Amino acid sequence: MLALLLTLSLQLLALCNEVASQNAAAAAYAPTLHPCPRNFSLVRKLSPNARQQTLSPRETRYVSARQSRVLPRAWASYFHSVQSSTDAALPAYVAKILLGHSGRGHEHGEGQGHGALPTLGIATSGGGYRAAIFGAGVLNALDGRKSTSARAGTGGLLQAATYLSGLSGGSWLVGSLVQADFPTLPDLIFGRAQDHTLPDGNALGGWVPEISLLQPGDANETATFVGQLIRDVARKHAMGFPVTITDVWGRALARHFVSGTTVQNFFDDDLKHGAGITWSSLADISTIVDHTQPFPVIVANTVSSRIRPDDVTEPGDAVPLTSPIYEFNIYETGSFDPALAAFIPTQFLGSTNDSVCVTGYDQVSFIEGISSDLFNEFNTSEAALAASSVGPIIAGLRQALPQSGIRLDSAVVPNPFFGMSRDTFLDSDQHEIVLVDGGEDGEVTPVQPLLVKARGVDTIIAIDASADTTENWTNGSSIIATQHRVDLFRTSYSFPPVPSSASVFVTQDLTRRPTFFGCNSPSSADDPLVIYIANGGPPLGEPPLTNTSTNQVQYPLEQVHAMLSQIFDVSTQGIPVFEHGRAEKDPEWPACLACAVVDRKRREMGTPRSGVCRSCLERYCWS
Repeated sequence: MLALLLTLSLQLLALCNEVASQNAAAAAYAPTLHPCPRNFSLVRKLSPNARQQTLSPRETRYVSARQSRVLPRAWASYFHSVQSSTDAALPAYVAKILLGHSGRGHEHGEGQGHGALPTLGIATSGGGYRAAIFGAGVLNALDGRKSTSARAGTGGLLQAATYLSGLSGGSWLVGSLVQADFPTLPDLIFGRAQDHTLPDGNALGGWVPEISLLQPGDANETATFVGQLIRDVARKHAMGFPVTITDVWGRALARHFVSGTTVQNFFDDDLKHGAGITWSSLADISTIVDHTQPFPVIVANTVSSRIRPDDVTEPGDAVPLTSPIYEFNIYETGSFDPALAAFIPTQFLGSTNDSVCVTGYDQVSFIEGISSDLFNEFNTSEAALAASSVGPIIAGLRQALPQSGIRLDSAVVPNPFFGMSRDTFLDSDQHEIVLVDGGEDGEVTPVQPLLVKARGVDTIIAIDASADTTENWTNGSSIIATQHRVDLFRTSYSFPPVPSSASVFVTQDLTRRPTFFGCNSPSSADDPLVIYIANGGPPLGEPPLTNTSTNQVQYPLEQVHAMLSQIFDVSTQGIPVFEHGRAEKDPEWPACLACAVVDRKRREMGTPRSGVCRSCLERYCWS
């Protein structure tokens, strides 16, 4: 640590003298200011009443177009994968729903009734690199383009999903998947042939997991690398915007989770390494334009300078459950929570008024950095922060880019909601909003955006790879936290009953095999059915490979391959059956999964469960 600090100090002495001569990344990373469009209003204020809230016009159009042009084929393809993968006879209503034959449009001779198709959301959790890999492995098993996934009867659900949300390590997965134009998961992680480039001209070099996120070499190499990262953000500072550890962290993440970096060019300081690729600009990539991708959302928490008497915080967590949850989608940024209920265009993140608009603040790497910034948890004291893994970087920031009144351990964004909702919004009188990792309130799986009433999600696949136990396995705490938060916002959100303690999750093996929640909820509850897939233990008697530490930030390629192979088994095993003393995958799991996916629509139709669906839900549902 001392060697790194001393070496970095020498690097920064040189940096301070050359800030005026910025590299390409610094120029691309810096925000720019423009006059706002005519008749422009920065903030879209929503009703605090969840049932009166609306989506942005662009999200509404995207989802509508996806539902009418893409999802009918996607659901039909998924149905045929299920049919071909199992001998179980599915009830007729499963085909009727998945083939779009149950909607009003079909009944009136208007083609497929896409309005009666399931509205599926997938949430992929935090947990650092482990969570990014685990989430990618599950998405790979749900990807209809993967022949092994199609043969397993799970492939196609990724294509049929309406929404995809991520936080922390899950945000690395979601962010990289979206900006890379929705490649297959192996291509996303390991890269494509060197002659393949994305529409923006960048190479799809993969995640480069074999190189560490923040310490890619010895002390000298790491100091040079960190000096490059600080140089990348120097122009943003020179323009008067706050620069914190999140900016530096995001620029490190960019070399792994934003296209433009390969193993060969990793240390090339003349390249942009993803700088200039903004979250809002992804609206123009081909798979968004043609509505191929599920609508993406990334989640962050906020740390307010004020505390309310009625704040509720989960034991051991840094952020109260009552604090607003912010979401970043490619069109808007803000919160549906009733305390704020307001959004701004993501394109103009960093703006604070209707006359001067900031663009370029919403860098993909910065959004990924916000969602995964846990560094505030090191800041229990000045000494503790200085002694932490990011202490030298924060010291370097103070030396090279001095600022006053700025909290350096978290993301800082100019507050576009200043003066709004003074009675309920804690940061109404703050000129900046302080944002941190999306799981710091205990909700490590980003289910919250999928509970927004205006989105109408009826089924959620919740992928949970948090490290809750001493062995880095999941114990259900994240889903319990979601239940607790929904209990605090009963008029805004609905969530099915789950066990009240982690011990129930563990003793009933609910994290070691897929579990369905909400199977017996009445329609009046208006809650989604949740399909819970957790990293709770190795499948089928295999040795454990996926319970790596959240602090592990470097993975040999062989380890990633082995983890992905095991995660495929986790995703496709169902509840294992034992034959000849050996655990085998449940041959009915593809049918059981399909039964769960259509169950809310089945209930809407007034059709009773029957056949394999009845027996499946008896086995897989918790109640």
